[in-house]
Amino acid sequence: MEENTILDKLGLFGLTRQEAAIYLCLYRNGGLSGYEAAKLTGISRSNVYGGLSGLADKGAAYLEEGSTSKYIAVPIKEFCENKIRNLNREKENLIHNIPAMKENEIGYITITGSRNIWNKMITMIEEAEKRIYFSASLPVIEQLGKEFTKVLAHNIKLVFITDGMPKEESFMKDAICYIGDARENSVRLIIDSEYALTGELTGKKDDTCLYTGQDNFIRVFKEALRKEMKLIELMEGENRNE
Repeated sequence: MEENTILDKLGLFGLTRQEAAIYLCLYRNGGLSGYEAAKLTGISRSNVYGGLSGLADKGAAYLEEGSTSKYIAVPIKEFCENKIRNLNREKENLIHNIPAMKENEIGYITITGSRNIWNKMITMIEEAEKRIYFSASLPVIEQLGKEFTKVLAHNIKLVFITDGMPKEESFMKDAICYIGDARENSVRLIIDSEYALTGELTGKKDDTCLYTGQDNFIRVFKEALRKEMKLIELMEGENRNE
């Protein structure tokens, strides 16, 4: 993994770019004094000392006392798991104490960014109670394998419209699969005939999808999927008869 990617991912766990660079330096070199870390990173000593203090406060580094005080990076697994554990604790605190949310009718909402779209799809899948219709390329379906396996374990109807045969045995056994033309970057998802999401998913920050709970849109959307499934059935029948 490239260094810039590592620094970006450390940033997701609450470290500034400078703190992440100092953390990575400690990780590579073992215990270091502020002077040594400044020399290796090229960051000014005053900024390094501030960064080391920040790492210690955030649980990413330990201070080793001795004739010369040195800082040691907390192992990455320990640091990440501690951060997630603390966030889960705070999440529960917020859920139980935040004021009641005003209920609004869901209109037409634009979701921007690949990561946000993935998160929304996962949330929709996890909240399904009766049925899921999902049209997407096979790689997208396979990336959601863990979520779909849980769905099938709860006896929720799962229908795929995709462009290849899933390798997951439970999909073949318990889900309904329609294999049609290439899906390209298109994703279409309907949950319980109540919520729908449709758009493009390329992995970029400017990806956009439309999310809605509007009955008229969902009715038309669902009918379009039904017609596509019917067409796939007809084509399969013709192929068998050739």
